[in-house]
Amino acid sequence: MAFPYIRTMGTEVDAFLGRLARHLRPQVTKLSAQLLRRMNGELPELRENADIEALTLEETAQHVTALLDLLEARPGASVSEAPPTALDLGRLYARQGIPVSRLLRAYRLGHLGLLEQMQAEAARLTGDWHMIHLASMGLVTLGFDYVDHSSEEVVAAYQEERDRLLRRRFALTDRASKLIGTTLDITRTAEELTEVCTEDFADLVTVDLFDSALDETGTGPPEALTQRRVAQRSVLDGCPESPLRVGETHAYPDGSEPVRALATGRSVLRHLAGTELPSWVAPSDSHGRVLRDLGLHSVLLVPLHARGDTLGLVQFVRHGTSVPFGDDDLLLAQEVASRAAVSIDNARRYTQERSTALALQRTLLPRHTVEQPAVETASRYLPAGSRAGVGGDWYDVIPLSGARVALVVGDVVGHGLRAAATMGRLRTAVRAFADIDLMPDELLTHLDDVVIRMQREESPDEGETSATCLYAIYDPVSRRCSLASAGHIPPTVVTSPASGGTARVSRVVASPEVPIGPPLGLGGLPFETSEFELPEDSLLVLHTDGLIAGRTRDVDLGLATLHDVLASAPDSLEDVCDRLLAALLDDRPADDVALLVARTRALDPDHVATMDLPSDPAAVSGARRFASDVLAAWGLEDLSFTTELIVSELVTNAIRYGKGPVQLRLILQSTLTCEVSDASSTAPHLRRARTYDEGGRGLLLVAQCAERWGTRHGREGKVIWAEQALPTDSPAPAEGA
Repeated sequence: MAFPYIRTMGTEVDAFLGRLARHLRPQVTKLSAQLLRRMNGELPELRENADIEALTLEETAQHVTALLDLLEARPGASVSEAPPTALDLGRLYARQGIPVSRLLRAYRLGHLGLLEQMQAEAARLTGDWHMIHLASMGLVTLGFDYVDHSSEEVVAAYQEERDRLLRRRFALTDRASKLIGTTLDITRTAEELTEVCTEDFADLVTVDLFDSALDETGTGPPEALTQRRVAQRSVLDGCPESPLRVGETHAYPDGSEPVRALATGRSVLRHLAGTELPSWVAPSDSHGRVLRDLGLHSVLLVPLHARGDTLGLVQFVRHGTSVPFGDDDLLLAQEVASRAAVSIDNARRYTQERSTALALQRTLLPRHTVEQPAVETASRYLPAGSRAGVGGDWYDVIPLSGARVALVVGDVVGHGLRAAATMGRLRTAVRAFADIDLMPDELLTHLDDVVIRMQREESPDEGETSATCLYAIYDPVSRRCSLASAGHIPPTVVTSPASGGTARVSRVVASPEVPIGPPLGLGGLPFETSEFELPEDSLLVLHTDGLIAGRTRDVDLGLATLHDVLASAPDSLEDVCDRLLAALLDDRPADDVALLVARTRALDPDHVATMDLPSDPAAVSGARRFASDVLAAWGLEDLSFTTELIVSELVTNAIRYGKGPVQLRLILQSTLTCEVSDASSTAPHLRRARTYDEGGRGLLLVAQCAERWGTRHGREGKVIWAEQALPTDSPAPAEGA
């Protein structure tokens, strides 16, 4: 059963609350200002951020108006939605990184303050304390309903904005991980940092590095203030916010925040209010006016740290309508800068190691090819342009006895300093084995043993040493080339047709059938020497696989391109090298490239004299006369005495200690070579003759008379040879002879 009194009192309270609302409506602005002053005392973000304070005042006025509307619309009025400004304020709190608890506290303070003011106004409208009490109860109930409903919407807006910021943060860090450090180039890495962070994070990003970091020689200490602007990017054309241009050096003022950030390693978030622009931001009045016109309001200073070293400083700047940086932005900037710092340090270390390896590589390779009478050569070495770095490719041209020459090309597996050092050791070993005139297959067998010993000496974490090598010997007397391969690509031979055509397009390009043995370091597997004849003026092209194999090209296509270029090869070997590199390589080859091109020459038969000798001591005198007659025909009478002495001793040794057939050969090229061959494999050696010894002095005399002498072994015996320098006034052999 309803009580009329209660119904009457409810109607009267509703009417009173409606009258109270109409009375307060002209005072909305005043009430909002009073509420804001009260909240200012307990919410520091209102005092510190003008945007939040202004938006809070507008939001408070809308809340007061909405509540007054509810009072006038009673009874049974439903609570309205939160004003749009309230939702905007919630999003602003989220962007500023202010906890949602601060936002809810603002609601509680505003609600409490508004109730107190309404109660005070109610007392002025009536003296009926019972009515005032009932009206206060209605105000509390309605106010809590309104605050609960509107705060739920505002918290939802806050969380939605927070989630959007988190997704943006994850997207930025994801872009940073994918787009920063794509190359091992310091400058490009810094540019990638500025590109990523000006998309949706900052209006200007600058990257300054210590010169020591750019020189790849070490890291700059914090007290070394001079830095170089490596990269900068702005959302505005021309980077008007920056007083520097890329490449310029500068130093921040002593005691400034950038200097402290570099010294302490701590990042700085700086809000710039009004006309307050420190000298490190605006070094001149004119630049300060530009920044103030742009509305510069916040800066992040983030040192670049990697592996305990300070590399430089990154500045993130916001201006205009962008929201000022917050603590979350600082954490995000630190995370992105940390990724960039590691990439920059990797690039610096890579460049340092690559420069060292390249210097070592070029030091170990022939600095200039010594002119060889047997061949004319041209060569190229190109380090890899990829992350792999300098490798262990090498080439060499080694003069041998009997006017011959050795052509070598090889490739050590791996890259960096270790590969370059291994290359140097193998090149030295090849030269040492070449000095004892080993045949190609025998040389590779000994070189294989060297690599196996190197494998035993290295630690397990260094990786296994392996290499490929091609060793070829060209003899201009016989015009024969003998070679063996240890896992290496066969050479390419370019010859002119037998018709003697002069057009270069008529040259024949082919790869000889060469048995390819296993790579060096496997051990126990045989190598095989193959021989073929080369016409004079043939091209012998040796190279590593980096020349014909690329990222998007297989070996067969590379070989086809190489053959096409060589089919119309120009006369100049330097031009041949340039054309091959231009046709087969891009600007940044994926692997090292070693290229050696040799044009063969044939020795004039008139510069070779041969005499077969019987195994009879009496043949020695005939050998001396033969040598004397040949030298007279060559105009080298001045060398007759020493040559007859060398011939006498070498022929005597061959007859006495070797076995037939014995042959004497004289070769006139850049030197005068005397060779005596026999079918014995026993090699002579120098020894000290005793006082009463009848022998033992022959080779000692030969060593004293000749510039060089030695022994080389073949399948059917050995050759003892001795070289003498030609007199300065003697006629030199014609080129190609």
